[in-house]
Amino acid sequence: MTKWVYTFGDGSAEGSAKDRNLLGGKGANLAEMCNLGLPVPPGFTITTEACNWYYANGRDYPAELESQVDAALKHVAKITGRAFGDPEKLLLVSVRSGARASMPGMMDTVLNLGLNDETVEALAADSGDSRFAYDSYRRFIQMYSDVVLGLDHEVFDEILEDEKAKRGVELDTELSATDWQAIIVLYKARIEEELGSSFPQSPKEQLWGAIGAVFSSWMNHRAITYRRLHDIPESWGTAVNVQAMVFGNMGETSATGVAFTRNPSTGEKKLYGEFLVNAQGEDVVAGIRTPQNITEAARIAAGSDKPSLEKVMPEAFAAFVDISGRLEKHYRDMQDLEFTIERGKLWMLQTRSGKRTAKAALKIAVEMAEEGLITEREAVLRIDPSSLDQLLHPTIDPKARRDVIGVGLPASPGAATGEIVFSSDEAEEMKSVGRKVILVRVETSPEDIHGMHAAEGILTTRGGMTSHAAVVARGMGKPCVSGAGSLRVDTKTGTLLALGQAFKKGDVITIDGSNGQVLKGAVAMLQPELSGDFAAVMKWADAARRMKVRTNAETPADARMAHSFGAEGIGLCRTEHMFFEGQRIVAMREMILADTEKDRRAALAKLLPMQRSDFLELFEIMAGLPVTIRLLDPPLHEFLPKTESEIAEVAGAMNVSAEKLRLRTEALHEFNPMLGHRGCRLAVSYPEIAEMQARAVFEAAVQAGAKTGKPVVPEIMVPLVGIMKELDYVKERIDQVANAVMGETGTTIEYLTGTMIELPRAAIRAHVIAEAAEFFSFGTNDLTQTTFGISRDDASSFLETYRQKGIIEQDPFVSLDIDGVGELVRIAAEKGRQTRPGMKMGICGEHGGDPASIGFCEEVGLDYVSCSPFRVPIARLAAAQSAIRSKQKS
Repeated sequence: MTKWVYTFGDGSAEGSAKDRNLLGGKGANLAEMCNLGLPVPPGFTITTEACNWYYANGRDYPAELESQVDAALKHVAKITGRAFGDPEKLLLVSVRSGARASMPGMMDTVLNLGLNDETVEALAADSGDSRFAYDSYRRFIQMYSDVVLGLDHEVFDEILEDEKAKRGVELDTELSATDWQAIIVLYKARIEEELGSSFPQSPKEQLWGAIGAVFSSWMNHRAITYRRLHDIPESWGTAVNVQAMVFGNMGETSATGVAFTRNPSTGEKKLYGEFLVNAQGEDVVAGIRTPQNITEAARIAAGSDKPSLEKVMPEAFAAFVDISGRLEKHYRDMQDLEFTIERGKLWMLQTRSGKRTAKAALKIAVEMAEEGLITEREAVLRIDPSSLDQLLHPTIDPKARRDVIGVGLPASPGAATGEIVFSSDEAEEMKSVGRKVILVRVETSPEDIHGMHAAEGILTTRGGMTSHAAVVARGMGKPCVSGAGSLRVDTKTGTLLALGQAFKKGDVITIDGSNGQVLKGAVAMLQPELSGDFAAVMKWADAARRMKVRTNAETPADARMAHSFGAEGIGLCRTEHMFFEGQRIVAMREMILADTEKDRRAALAKLLPMQRSDFLELFEIMAGLPVTIRLLDPPLHEFLPKTESEIAEVAGAMNVSAEKLRLRTEALHEFNPMLGHRGCRLAVSYPEIAEMQARAVFEAAVQAGAKTGKPVVPEIMVPLVGIMKELDYVKERIDQVANAVMGETGTTIEYLTGTMIELPRAAIRAHVIAEAAEFFSFGTNDLTQTTFGISRDDASSFLETYRQKGIIEQDPFVSLDIDGVGELVRIAAEKGRQTRPGMKMGICGEHGGDPASIGFCEEVGLDYVSCSPFRVPIARLAAAQSAIRSKQKS
């Protein structure tokens, strides 16, 4: 019989940390803490396999599950001396999700389960606190109705706010037991009114309703969005954790909190967290009440007048500090902890590896390596390569004028400027048309995940450093200012009120997540300096990696930026990008529209010095590093004049009529230009183009070598080759030009001529093409297009539908299609090296900056990846991780 349920409690557990895939992260860590002898409320975990069974069988349960759950409840009852549904010795439980990967706030939770009109009285008598009992019951009704019955929590918020107003109180804690009893009656009446049925009184019915809701939440919109953003497979499923309740809302000797063993924003080795007295967990993350600092040092630093946990409950604080240290050493990583103190006794509810900013991740990894907790190679593996993107973008210039309109908490570092939007849908909509926005909310909730992803930064007027907005923003690497209480958001009028000023949707503001300031307008930014912990990790990464990392660049600015980020050459210089400015485009159009070779060569003669100057600057910046220059590739129609004024300008330069030029333009029109007259086909039709570009390359190489004293070995790449004779033809012209320049300058020029593998035929015939090609560069953008037979410019209209329907897991233009496109790369690499052993090979499509694709490149044995400048550090780290993992496997 399949085991669907695993118990834990009283110092032992049926599972452990190694069972993460089966028990989910939360269940595995609860079991591990039990095995370590830590104070954990007893409970049980329903496995992720049960979740997958649930979806594979029409949202039903395995036949054995009910009996296993009943047995587990009896196990918990034996430990606690209480029974589920027993009005005499009442056991209440929490029901929480727990996927293999941490997905904070994305799925559903129910607390205080087992309360009804009868058991609430037993809880009041047992605890000796009627107010606590009825407060717990109203919380349960609110949460269960929202999560299980589908009744929006705002329905209850309205009732609660009205009742508090009637009584002249501001905080929930000011309401008495009698007040809560009256509110509960109103809650239940509203449920009947809205749903046509009464609130369920059977604890067993409540439990199975909650279990079903947690399983169902695996497929809710926010969880699906989160999985897509973090590449979490749907097939993993979620576990369900059912645990005996402990109560942080049993008066002034009880509390609940969230903490990190190190600062998740900066990485500083100090306990960092917040708590609330007389509260339950959701009060801390929801931002309904302002939380208090855990340590006295943090309270002083924050300037708070509310006492710290260290002062309020010193014994529980000391126990928590000890447990925090033990857990960090045991897991060898910074931990995110949840705890409850019930009448002075500390209970641990969760531990997991804490989400952190890239800056914090680097500091923690470096310091743990220095402390001997982990090795340097483990430190390299601890950093998510994509998270480095957080460090490669601007921060506010300290010299810039700051027009501060509000201050909140520095919830997630970095700065962002954008137009104000008040809803997540607006954020996503404006992002889709290229607008940068700041999402402004009273507080965020899991439903805002898509808007937070679309926004440049997030601003909330409520919530603490562990609020939903703060935690999710840090995980995404987005700047966030939370709890900016001096600001007011009026959602009805779409207005942000600050210092007597009203800001509307579309007004520009800047937020500084490093100090919590909200600024009016756009503010000057500075590029970051990548030193300190960043430099240490990159040094370790460079020592571990095998593949080189180059950049895709054709402008001096991009080349310098990439070089400063550690690029080891240029893997793709797209020469067509050099022709779009000023007089260059006019000369280019003259060349394209010319009727004769003589006229084309005249136009190309104007372009030659411009190209030579471009290449010279790139060679000087790269100072002896390899530079791969791709000959003209795109369809000619991209350069053609489109407006009447553009046609007139070119006609004047060519001394022909505008009408003749218009007819020539129409003659060059192609129905499918991406599969038409482009790449090497242009060089075959018009060899003078390739000759001009080759001359510019070789003349620049001679000049750069003389200037820098370092040998320049240019790599000339012929694009879109599918037939070896195409490459033979173009290579012959390149060689002729090289010999001519060497003769003219008296200088020997070393160079390589290779091709871009971007057609399936080229991959299949790579062993033949390698007879002429001295290197291969895989152009995976076009190879993906030609393999799938889809255009990346148009495919977005249906690829997202494919992903949602499970036909594809990821957009193949974002992460390499290993099974199809990757197989062609593998075939071409193997065949090419059969013909030319040791042949240099790299990848220069957008996939060159994608960590998953880089892992495949390591597996295939490519020599380098090439990516956009800002992704160079990401690629360096990903290449190192791939090399380390490859060695671990072997």
